[in-house]
Amino acid sequence: MPLSVVVTLVRNLITVPAAMLRSRIAKDAEVLALRHENAVLRRQIARVRYEPADRIWLAILSTLIPRDRWRQVLTVTPATLLRWHRQLLARKWTFTQRRRPGRPSTAATVKQLILRLARENSTWGHRRIQGELARLGYPIAPSTVWAILQAAGIDPAPQRSGPNWRQFLTAQAHGIIAADFLHIDTTSLKRLYALVFIEHGTRRLHLAGVTAHPTSQWTLQQARNLAMTLGCRMDSLRFLIRDRDSKYTRSFDAVFETDEVEILLSPPRAPRANAICERVVGTLRRELLDRILVYNEAHADAVITEYIRHYNGHRPHQSRQQLPPDSYQAPAPATVTDLHTHRIRLQPVLGGMINEYQRAA
Repeated sequence: MPLSVVVTLVRNLITVPAAMLRSRIAKDAEVLALRHENAVLRRQIARVRYEPADRIWLAILSTLIPRDRWRQVLTVTPATLLRWHRQLLARKWTFTQRRRPGRPSTAATVKQLILRLARENSTWGHRRIQGELARLGYPIAPSTVWAILQAAGIDPAPQRSGPNWRQFLTAQAHGIIAADFLHIDTTSLKRLYALVFIEHGTRRLHLAGVTAHPTSQWTLQQARNLAMTLGCRMDSLRFLIRDRDSKYTRSFDAVFETDEVEILLSPPRAPRANAICERVVGTLRRELLDRILVYNEAHADAVITEYIRHYNGHRPHQSRQQLPPDSYQAPAPATVTDLHTHRIRLQPVLGGMINEYQRAA
């Protein structure tokens, strides 16, 4: 029994001896006043709400009052008192804490695993997911997998959706090269344009050229120069990602299609479709162009070329386990260097705007 109910019952029981000690005339007057108050309340209130302690107290008093006087004294009917008693018995003998009959529900962790397999494998149907769960030690019926996917709004049939751009770029990284333009504002407020290419697999960055007038003919020539620079590496490329800029003409695409490179056009206003190239453009701005004044085309070409040498030969990349693009050596195990016996040599780049650090011989 809750503590609040016990406190209420004790408080009410204490008042019983005090009422018995009062004079008969005072008790009769108090009873008449209470009867009249009950009559007034019945006229104003359609239904009275009783707390559990009130119900128990009225049930106890009903045993002291003759049954034929209940209607005049109590504000509840005998049927209500009997119903309260039945509810107390039902609450005492309840079996709700016992396990419900029937098959137990699927664990929440298994449901999360089913949804994860469905999200990460768009070609898997509910039976394929059920087989993978059985292999992992979670035997479950295919119909249960189907119901869980339906409840989550996922089509249980295979090929729910094709690969997104992130999945496609990750799977084809070693055969993709991307191109993009970035603008550079000189000290004389003249705008220059630089055409850059980046290989997805190695993150190797290439500067095709810098010009103030990026015509279609100029862009075509830069594509030819890049194809000659890459040489035999062109055979490993399968896709070129570019946007829909009018400077990329049919002749530009033909330079790469000659080496069986397929052209992929990114959707309009969708920088994430060419995310790696967009990211390297942002890196060029943050680490170089926003920190230096560019005078002309030759100066822009020189500083970007110097930065690309640092980018390809020294700058670590998280996607390559902290290796620079031009390095093919696996990273050595991390060791603590004693700075008292090993000196760290600094090599400034671009006049000290960027620093490279190496162990001194």
